[in-house]
Amino acid sequence: MQQFTYFTILFCTVFVCFIFSFHKRIVFYKQFIPFIKSAFVVSIPFLVWDVIFTYQKIWWFNYDYTIGVTIFALPLEEILFFFCIPFSCVFTFFCITKFFSLKGLKGLNNVIVFILIIICVLLGLLHYGKWYTLLTTAITCCILVYFHFVLKLNWIGKATLVYIILLPGFFSVNGLLTGSFLNSPIVNYNSNHIIGLRMFTIPIEDMIYGYAQFLLVLFFYKYFNLKNEE
Repeated sequence: MQQFTYFTILFCTVFVCFIFSFHKRIVFYKQFIPFIKSAFVVSIPFLVWDVIFTYQKIWWFNYDYTIGVTIFALPLEEILFFFCIPFSCVFTFFCITKFFSLKGLKGLNNVIVFILIIICVLLGLLHYGKWYTLLTTAITCCILVYFHFVLKLNWIGKATLVYIILLPGFFSVNGLLTGSFLNSPIVNYNSNHIIGLRMFTIPIEDMIYGYAQFLLVLFFYKYFNLKNEE
């Protein structure tokens, strides 16, 4: 049963969200098409990134915890990761913004964006020789600059709050993937390309990576939703 570990983690991540998508007060199932489109679009560059880093041994996988199907050296579960995790994140954002008014967070957009950009710039400059750190902070910084200063999106504060709310789930899923409660990690990292600062077993870069992915999926989800309404 060990080979189903990664798959089971993903299943548990989406199961409850999927079931509640059909609840009469939520009806998130009507958002499935915009979500699938957004997850697919965002998954393409992230999967390319994933493949390159895997071939470069910046990170690698323990196939003992996967079903054994690989595509370009990536376990099938790793590809599903880019649909399962964003599904739970977007579902949570949808529910929270549907049932709670978060209008007050618009005024915090500037503060949140400036703080996050400063953190990303400092981490990137201080650790520019570490590829996972540099690329993750650079991409997140670019996303924030483009979304806030160019597109002038007003939901970054909301998205950040939801991401903070999602952190217990993040620690559970990423904790298991990086070796918490397992004999060895499912995902391993080259110590030469990460800062080395970990939250339990999770590299700090993973939190930034997840935030960037969440913002991008949310952006395209909103974009495709608007296209469907036209």
